[in-house]
Amino acid sequence: MSIPAATLEDVFFEGDFSLCDTLKSGQIFHWERIEIDGVAGFAGCIGEGPPAFVCQDESGLVRTCDGDLARVSRYFGLDHSAASVRAAFPDKDAILDEAIAFCPGIRVARQPLWECLATFITSSLKQVAQIRAMSIKLRSRFGERHELGGSEFFTYPTPAAIAAAGESALRECGLGYRAKSLHLAATVIASGEFDLAAVEAETSLARAREQLLTLHGVGDKIANCALLFGAGHWDAFPIDVWIERILRDLYRKRLKGARLQAWAERHFGPHAGYAQQYLFHFARKTL
Repeated sequence: MSIPAATLEDVFFEGDFSLCDTLKSGQIFHWERIEIDGVAGFAGCIGEGPPAFVCQDESGLVRTCDGDLARVSRYFGLDHSAASVRAAFPDKDAILDEAIAFCPGIRVARQPLWECLATFITSSLKQVAQIRAMSIKLRSRFGERHELGGSEFFTYPTPAAIAAAGESALRECGLGYRAKSLHLAATVIASGEFDLAAVEAETSLARAREQLLTLHGVGDKIANCALLFGAGHWDAFPIDVWIERILRDLYRKRLKGARLQAWAERHFGPHAGYAQQYLFHFARKTL
């Protein structure tokens, strides 16, 4: 498939946006850097649909294929008001201010909840490159194939496809012990025993998290990641080793577990998840 530059359309958004920083901020793992008819950009499947192509020039202008404007804008959170998000942050937080200044263009993406949940189930104790490799392998073996610009792209496999594959086949994708958790989660969702749509519709962060925690292999961090990046709960604040380190060393918090979680959600407010993304990217790149 060839996409001449003349068919690209501008994506309008309010505030800062960095396509590269958003794709490298630990929330999305499957997009590929490609070039189509001399235009360099990134491409990836959005949900169960075909791949989209997105590029950004040095001026910050974002362009995408004709017909992809709405889904690209929503997927990358470009319909968010960056100013409104930051206005809800705590006053006089110099640490967060420094993190925002380091990576002001990060947006919280809206991924399909199943895809997001499944990806983070496989992320336990893995680095970003390893999570990406597992995601790509699962997609290529059990997802739906598409082609764009001469390259292959695959959707994330559905719960039914993962359930039918079986644990052994998932282990062949490099998941190790995570294969059991992914298979069990996919099986109960595919069977209808667990209503993922109800989780997505739940407005209470605590109740949505409580439901996800009933799934095998899902702890607080995975549940919060799924709710932030897949269910639009901007108040979710995932805590991993990087975030715990920054809260301990820079915010001087010696709390643990649920107490640290409660402090972070209260301190950073209704857009705590956005604060987490600024802090996470800042910590990984500078500490």
